[in-house]
Amino acid sequence: MESVMSKYENQITIFTDYLEEFPDTDELVWILGKQHLLRTGGTGPSSDAGWGCMLRCGQMMLAQALICRHLGRDWNWEKQKEQPKEYQRILQCFLDRKDCCYSIHQMAQMGVGEGKSIGEWFGPNTVAQVLKKLALFDEWNSLAVYVSMDNTVVIEDIKKMCCVLPVGAHTADESPPDSLPASSQGKGPSATCPAWKPLLLIVPLRLGINQINPVYIEAFKECFKMPQSLGALGGKPNNAYYFIGFLGDELIFLDPHTTQTFVDTEESGIVDDETFHCLQSPQRMSILNLDPSVALGFFCKEEKDFDNWCSLVQKEILKENLRMFELVQKHPSHWPPFVPPAKPEVTTTGAEFIDSTEHLEDFDLEEDFEILSV
Repeated sequence: MESVMSKYENQITIFTDYLEEFPDTDELVWILGKQHLLRTGGTGPSSDAGWGCMLRCGQMMLAQALICRHLGRDWNWEKQKEQPKEYQRILQCFLDRKDCCYSIHQMAQMGVGEGKSIGEWFGPNTVAQVLKKLALFDEWNSLAVYVSMDNTVVIEDIKKMCCVLPVGAHTADESPPDSLPASSQGKGPSATCPAWKPLLLIVPLRLGINQINPVYIEAFKECFKMPQSLGALGGKPNNAYYFIGFLGDELIFLDPHTTQTFVDTEESGIVDDETFHCLQSPQRMSILNLDPSVALGFFCKEEKDFDNWCSLVQKEILKENLRMFELVQKHPSHWPPFVPPAKPEVTTTGAEFIDSTEHLEDFDLEEDFEILSV
């Protein structure tokens, strides 16, 4: 029934700009031989136009991570070609339905716990925090999502979060999976863990006050060269883009601002995926026009990928006197102890759990990131 209601809700999206001109009524309206239902049955938005662009960019970055996770970084989509079953399952994660783990409904609802009302514009850091929490309910993709704080990535914390013991590998006399030996938790590239949980690493940054500080430009561009890169979330005030690369001093980005109608799973279980991909060529903008609030994304499927990323950061990012962010081995002593995030103990699925805002209290709110020096 919910999918049926979702279809009715989206029948009216083409009239989003004119909704205020129509009465709130159960009576059907007929336009050019088609009937439309004005009352959707709910009190929330029937479209994400005007507020959902950063959420859509977050979906893009996460979708790229899942493609790397299941299909490999070299996989490319081809129109009207039969796709792997993993691809169809990835699409299911992002359908505009409340029961899909990374739908805009779920992201907006989880944003309530970050102090954002439904329909309010998100910043890069808020989207990162929302994805981190939603991933706790996603058992299929099984991602470890780490969002850095205070411009600092802590190797020890990431190793502790991503290093897990295989099921049944420990006995009652051995350490449980969340109490790995210090050698696995704290050491860098020389240490290996029994099993690595694929890592989505997001680094929120503020690269200036009102505009990007030019001293960060070269380091920012270097991040797009890294084989672990998932691009960056950012844009202009209240106008988000998904940045995927650069050409000279211009950033290449995908623009989420093309409003499209709702797409649902067909009876065959296949999703009509054409609108999930670029309907126009990527665009470019001068890097100097970038809003200083951004979030870098990286994906490390295996531990060696993360170790390689650390080496690249040491070589290309930390060589500057005014560093874009810091990479440290040990958890800072003045920070609260690091506890890997875990799904709250609830008796429902993730989708049902966050359908009610009263349960959002189970999550600790995190302060906005701040830059320590500009």
